[in-house]
Amino acid sequence: MTPTLADLPLDQVRTLLAVVDEGTFDAAAAALHVTPSAVSQRVKALEQRTGRVLLLRTKPVRATDSGAVLVRLARQVARLERDASAELGLRGEGEPTRVTVAVNADSLATWFLPALTRIPREPALCFELRREDEGHTATLLREGVVMAAVTSSPEPVPGCTVRTLGRMRYLPCAAPEFAARHLDAPLRETVAGAPVVVFDRRDDFQDSFARRLGHGGAGAARHYVPTSEGFVEAVAAGLGWGMVPQPQAEPLLRTGRLVTFAPDLAVDVTLYWQQWKLDSPALATVADAVVTAAADALRR
Repeated sequence: MTPTLADLPLDQVRTLLAVVDEGTFDAAAAALHVTPSAVSQRVKALEQRTGRVLLLRTKPVRATDSGAVLVRLARQVARLERDASAELGLRGEGEPTRVTVAVNADSLATWFLPALTRIPREPALCFELRREDEGHTATLLREGVVMAAVTSSPEPVPGCTVRTLGRMRYLPCAAPEFAARHLDAPLRETVAGAPVVVFDRRDDFQDSFARRLGHGGAGAARHYVPTSEGFVEAVAAGLGWGMVPQPQAEPLLRTGRLVTFAPDLAVDVTLYWQQWKLDSPALATVADAVVTAAADALRR
């Protein structure tokens, strides 16, 4: 008979989660206060019950696609247990509820942190924010690493709900001296050869803009600056051109440190809030604050 989720022993599911979080069987054993042999036996028993390989025995250990489903289940069960304990008054005195969220760097640098200040002081919450590109935050949600995410994907991760937050507008910007030196000609002819600032090696945003102009990619010279604030400062310093979030660009445009060299070619990125389908008061409180702040800060 095919087993159901109800047939899976929670101690085995929790052990799988511990192995993934700790990275090795030995570290998981130390965290669970059992022997490494017990950890190995529990994981093996869970794999036999499900008929699937759940872990890749690498260093660190990684969950397979099937294992990621059970890791996400384990995190959701733990979340519900903590919420129930809090409602019953069984949580440790003064112990806050932890909420894990994946958020892109530009949101983190502009509107997201003010959203957290809107959250009431009770119940006590603490936040673990994972910075990730908006195109990849859904992966952390799918793997169960986070409970919620700001993402550019409207397609719900299995077991999650989706709400539209709004559109972040990006402006093609450069320092005035840089624009005069490198972009003083039709953009089709200049953008592809001008130095460019990119966030990291997965950042395709500037290349996408160049492709809109009829080129295969951006800039022969690339400067990698992996923070939102540093990215904007690098563009303002004249290292290269870049797509700058409008909230960060506007003060620099007013003071003349930046110019928009293609004002009619702004790019809007629609952002969404995805979260686990859990009746969690903590998660609901955070979601309400984020959606309200996004309505004020982002374009509708």
